[in-house]
Amino acid sequence: MKKLLQNSELVLAIIVILLFLLIGSQNSAFFTLNNAYDLIRSCIVPGIFVVCVLLVLISGGIDVSFPAIATFSMYTATTILVNMDFDGPVFVAYLISALIGILLGLINAIFIALLKLPTLIVTLGTSAMYTGFLLTFIGNGQIHALPRGMAEMSRVQIFKRTTEEGINIGLPITVLITIGIILLVALLLKYTVMGRSIYAFGGDSNSAERIGISAKKVQFFVYSFVGMLAGIAGMSHTIMMRNSNPVDLIGGELLIIAAAVLGGAKITGGFGTVRGVLLGIVLVITIENSLI
Repeated sequence: MKKLLQNSELVLAIIVILLFLLIGSQNSAFFTLNNAYDLIRSCIVPGIFVVCVLLVLISGGIDVSFPAIATFSMYTATTILVNMDFDGPVFVAYLISALIGILLGLINAIFIALLKLPTLIVTLGTSAMYTGFLLTFIGNGQIHALPRGMAEMSRVQIFKRTTEEGINIGLPITVLITIGIILLVALLLKYTVMGRSIYAFGGDSNSAERIGISAKKVQFFVYSFVGMLAGIAGMSHTIMMRNSNPVDLIGGELLIIAAAVLGGAKITGGFGTVRGVLLGIVLVITIENSLI
């Protein structure tokens, strides 16, 4: 029993199941297909964000700038394409947003890896800087007329079903992007040299450097990679919402960090799994959506 209680992921899974049963006992609609799809939709963007937080926490840092990076990337990319009257594939929108995210992540990395500044202070500062720059120089109004490729993707659904009431429901295709990113991060952490280096650096940076792991290489990779994922998450949000809003996603960073910590990722670094943080985000999203 003691060993079972020490398994944080198992305990969290049990809590999630008990929460489902409790909510379902109070409202039978909780176990309907429509509600299940609603919960999954609510986890699409937070699901990407929580693996971003996981990477940073494992490396021994704390990042609160990822929502600002996501918002900056999606809105700037959308603005560029709208001004160009772009009529091409949605892949280009994702590519531009991801590249902007990488650039913003590299700015974080420069302050953290080269100037050796605390990660929390740096990302607090850059978050405010990105948001202020966006609203001042890029734009502060919603963009409703999305480029054709983005608008078409926003209407694509998978696993479509018709309820007993005759209502057609389904999942946005962006859920496949989230699943792909989750699998990518899981494989990165488990099977690659960089993944093991991130764990080692976060566990004990001095020991990691003694065995030849480059602190700068790890930190530049982590923050640029997280920036790229945030950019992709932001574009997925724009497509699902069918508009681009420069104040969307801002302010939810603490909830995502809390979900990652609940899922077993340690603030001190060196520990955490994709499976655990996903359980954490499911718990948080379920509570947030169902307590109403």
